[in-house]
Amino acid sequence: MLILLIIIFVSYISMGLPDALLGSAWPSMYGSLGTSEANAGIVQMIMMGSVIFACLNSDRAVKKFGAGYVALVSVVVTGSSLCGVSFAGSFAMLCLLMIPLGLGGGSLDSTMTNFVALHYEARHMNWLHCFWGVGASIGPIIMSYCLRRWDSWHAAYRTVGAIQLAFAVVLLFSLSLWGRARTGNEGEKNDEQKMLGVKEFLKMPGAKPTIAAFFFYCGIESVTGLWSGTYFVLVRNIPLDTAARWVSLFYTGITLSRFLSGFLTIKLSQDRIVGLGHILIAAGLCWMVVFKSGASLMLGLFLIGLGCGPIFPSMMHQTPQNFGREYSQSIVGMQMAGAYVASMIAPLLFGFLGAKLGYGVFPVFLSAFLLTLVVMAGLIRRSKSKLSGAGF
Repeated sequence: MLILLIIIFVSYISMGLPDALLGSAWPSMYGSLGTSEANAGIVQMIMMGSVIFACLNSDRAVKKFGAGYVALVSVVVTGSSLCGVSFAGSFAMLCLLMIPLGLGGGSLDSTMTNFVALHYEARHMNWLHCFWGVGASIGPIIMSYCLRRWDSWHAAYRTVGAIQLAFAVVLLFSLSLWGRARTGNEGEKNDEQKMLGVKEFLKMPGAKPTIAAFFFYCGIESVTGLWSGTYFVLVRNIPLDTAARWVSLFYTGITLSRFLSGFLTIKLSQDRIVGLGHILIAAGLCWMVVFKSGASLMLGLFLIGLGCGPIFPSMMHQTPQNFGREYSQSIVGMQMAGAYVASMIAPLLFGFLGAKLGYGVFPVFLSAFLLTLVVMAGLIRRSKSKLSGAGF
């Protein structure tokens, strides 16, 4: 089980590698592809739509082929798509390749998350998503190196694609370990995954606030990651290069807190860890509003990242206990879909409000999402007695 866990952790690093490539490459991509700068949103929406579709259908794939085979095929598809992007010569081709890239990424994400929720402890879930942050941080470094060395975004995509395909070989030779984990985990006999539709899930106690909690949490994360730099530059008059560096602190905070939360789960319940995350986000927002200096703004963003870190993995890990192990793959897929829907909609919504009301509404917008998230967490806790395990 330890060897398989290490393989899963490495897979999450490889999954995080391409997530920040588009944003870091787009300024040099769009001209060579004969399109406009504004069309990055179209590319992102196509990929996210494919991710959502994959998440909603991951239960069918896992039930038919098993988690190990689904993970292997997903990595092969994403690696091949990334290599394909490196040869894309038109905007239309790029958009077309975003479809398999999103399908592979979404399938891998939901499958790995559910497998860890079923077979490992809460600290492992936090560390799993910590390794995603490692990959997401390395991706732009690879892109920066390739642009500086060869002035080529193509080389960066080709490099990341090659890394993915190389890791697929590791997954190929680890297929037997997945079966052993399933049969050897505490003698469980009820891991056979059953299909569950959206309507059936929404009738379960706590289901609606759970989906809403994932939506509003991912809204906070995606809006902060995309728009905090704009807020610093346009509202707080921070230089462009400085604001760009500060945004990385948000992801550093997420990665660090997920690593530390893995140890906190030994002493604290996930309920309390999620509550602590809410408090840190609120503290970071207050810090950014009250204090005006550059260093204070930087610390506020870091605190928001620290607060965001443990919330998603802690909520996700409780899915099998809350709704039943046999339905967990279906429900994890729906939760992931809700999360990715937020990643599409929330940044667009804030962009519209910012253009109309001014980007100074950034802390207010995030505060509204945070307040709603806290309310949803309270509703989930009230559903505890009706759920099959400990609630959020």
